[in-house]
Amino acid sequence: MRTEQLEYIAAVTRLGSLRRAAEELRLSQPALSETVRNLERELGVDLLERKRSGATMSASGRELLPHIVGVLDAVDRLRAAAGEQHRISRMVRVGTVNAATVPLLIPVVREFRAAHPVTQVEVVAAQQTDIHRTLLEGGFDLGLVNHLEGDDMPADFESTELLRGRPVVCVHPDSPLASKGSVTVEDLLRVPLIGMRSGYVMHRYVHRLLDGHGPVFAYSTDGAEMGKLMVAEGLGATVLPDFSVAGDPLERCGAITHRPIDGDATRVLLMLRRRRADSVPQAARDLHEVFVRTARALATADDRPSAPGD
Repeated sequence: MRTEQLEYIAAVTRLGSLRRAAEELRLSQPALSETVRNLERELGVDLLERKRSGATMSASGRELLPHIVGVLDAVDRLRAAAGEQHRISRMVRVGTVNAATVPLLIPVVREFRAAHPVTQVEVVAAQQTDIHRTLLEGGFDLGLVNHLEGDDMPADFESTELLRGRPVVCVHPDSPLASKGSVTVEDLLRVPLIGMRSGYVMHRYVHRLLDGHGPVFAYSTDGAEMGKLMVAEGLGATVLPDFSVAGDPLERCGAITHRPIDGDATRVLLMLRRRRADSVPQAARDLHEVFVRTARALATADDRPSAPGD
């Protein structure tokens, strides 16, 4: 068994495809496939499930993944001890729903990269169900997802609350709704509504909020960032967690603003999730710590949602 074989398995798991892994590793796909098969024969298990849509970790592979991660971490520590020139570049992959907050994510990535200059951070926008699936398969190290207070926490993950906020109506400053102290359900029904597509927590929340009144979306989009851009262009209003809007570059430049929803006490939590495992890559642990530390700083600022537990 060679370390390179474990590196290759980790790359295929992360990228979900033998082809993409071969491109990143600068190998031919047949050579990569043969190397993986040799390792499978040596271990006596099928590590990958090969499908037309790509390759994912098998059940046996998921059981062995913590051990693979442990070996690679140990190799990294050995290389680091031998000198910087012997270290190799690693990657930490973070899956995030679009409504996860830019004012949190950008400072976290910046601080992490300053401490880990040879580690690449890949941020992948996805729906919550895809983030959970890819975390379980080993393709993501961390996942940022929204969670409505009162919903059950999934048992397969370690979940850490980062921010606690409320749903708000995001509008253009020239919108009639911007002149109100709070927005009612009836107000929402009088303006073009930009909804998140099915599969997003905020899609489910808006349907619950407008129960019996529709909702009839004028537009539907795949995530908060496009929703905020559409609001900035004056196309309508959208409903998002306040931590997704407060401090956003579009809010700072005056292109969007937000108002609370009258009579609604719903809490939205921004959760950081990772797969339950005995062995977690050191870089992923470090990034997790930066997320938690930065979120606490944001939560205690005057213009941010209250800290968890307040």
